Amino acid sequence: MAVYKPVVVQACPKLGEKITQDTLYWRGYKTPVQIKEFGAINKIDFSPVPPYNYAVTASSRIHIYGRYSQEPIKTFSRFRDAAYGATYRDDGRLLAAGSEGSSICLFDVSGKAPLRQFEGHTKPVHLVGFLSDKYRIFSGGDDYSSKLWDIPSATEIISYSEHTDYVRCGCASKVNADVFITGSYDHTVKLFDARTKSSVMTIEHGHPVESVLLFPSGGLLVSAGGRYVKVWDVLKGGQLLVSLKNHHKTVTCLCLNSSGQRLLSGSLDRHVKIYSTTSYKVVHSFNYATSILSLALSPEDETIVVGMTNGVLNVKHRKPEEKNENSQKKRQPAYRTYVKGRTYMPKQEDFCVSKPVKRVLRKYDKLLRSFQSSKALDAVLEPPIMLHTPEVTVAVMQELHRRGTLRSALAGRDEKQVNLLLTFVARRVIEPRFTPMLVTVADMITDIYQPVVGQSPIVDKQFLKLQQAIGKEIDYQEELLEVLGMMDTLFATFTEKRDTCLEENKSNGVTEIIATNRKY
Repeated sequence: MAVYKPVVVQACPKLGEKITQDTLYWRGYKTPVQIKEFGAINKIDFSPVPPYNYAVTASSRIHIYGRYSQEPIKTFSRFRDAAYGATYRDDGRLLAAGSEGSSICLFDVSGKAPLRQFEGHTKPVHLVGFLSDKYRIFSGGDDYSSKLWDIPSATEIISYSEHTDYVRCGCASKVNADVFITGSYDHTVKLFDARTKSSVMTIEHGHPVESVLLFPSGGLLVSAGGRYVKVWDVLKGGQLLVSLKNHHKTVTCLCLNSSGQRLLSGSLDRHVKIYSTTSYKVVHSFNYATSILSLALSPEDETIVVGMTNGVLNVKHRKPEEKNENSQKKRQPAYRTYVKGRTYMPKQEDFCVSKPVKRVLRKYDKLLRSFQSSKALDAVLEPPIMLHTPEVTVAVMQELHRRGTLRSALAGRDEKQVNLLLTFVARRVIEPRFTPMLVTVADMITDIYQPVVGQSPIVDKQFLKLQQAIGKEIDYQEELLEVLGMMDTLFATFTEKRDTCLEENKSNGVTEIIATNRKY
């Protein structure tokens, strides 16, 4: 009796994921730590000085976390309503935050009660920040105004009312202590100079602005709103350099890494995209469980903290670099262990024992070996095989067709099985590697089940889907043939022109030679 040969499944090459230096770098973070807050997290801000604690603003509290702590090391809860936008000063000693009650609170990181309280806004204040001189605060509220405050005297210096909608984001220049920027839901970004009474530049973003970011050099500005992240050149009067549309929903937050070479954006589509600031292409992305409201990266890029709408704080720490010098190498076996007995030649009186290799057959191979064609086809029509390894299903169909039992295996099926079979054929018939076999299968199914067409709406629907799939593929093929005809015409024209030019050059050369001979 001949030994049964398993079904040969044709392997197709798979395109591997492109591994770049950015991929390796951003994958070098540990499994995230999840911390539950009391409400949606609207702002995360790292302290600029070691040990790089970070402030998390959620609900009516501000929690200060250590870099590796899962419990807050300090809490500011002196707010009657919700708190917004807690931000550190450059020296890490003061913390300012807005509130639903239209007031701005200034805290000493080492204390509990507010040092100063600034009153002047008439509606909730979502934007608070420090100018680079450390003695002034700028703010923006839902009353459409932007204000500048003096910290020592707790008084208002100047107020701007140029926006026509909520002011929700802003940042200060690190180069010029008098310059700060605000973004509003009126689709504009305005640049203010504290020495003037009005804005010095207005940029039209085109969507409600959720976040703005100024590069450390002060020359480039990034704005986020809608699905767009836009980069502007401030030194050229707000000229648009690039517009990025890589998110599927509203972009809510922006962040730069410590070197300024990578830009991070978080969105309601649950993704954090990382862009190169030289090419502005996405070099990596992170996927999260729910929509993202806030994002921050530690000053040394050691920690990524993401705040989400469900109040979960996601913290990723970078894996420590392994030091090969200190690691003890395991002792390897001696060389003679590997070569022992390798060159030994059996003698005439030796008895050689060979261990038989046990071949493990898959379920469909066992059924094919016992000539159960219908059951073998059922085995490869199971959802895990159809979805993830369709080449196995097609290989079994090819084997049944070679044996001449494919028609009998397809016949005699109930409504559910025919529906499953037609779903697979309609989905995969347009793939070039499966088309020859599945067209044959589709013909057989049509011949077998044509008498029962119209009796089951489910089967009729699948037949229509199969017809549409084949019709679309035929249309694509016809369009491709038209394109190929156009390309052949173009190539033929280029060839004729080139031949004509060569003939002209040859004729010119002959004429020149004749003219030269006549002179002599």
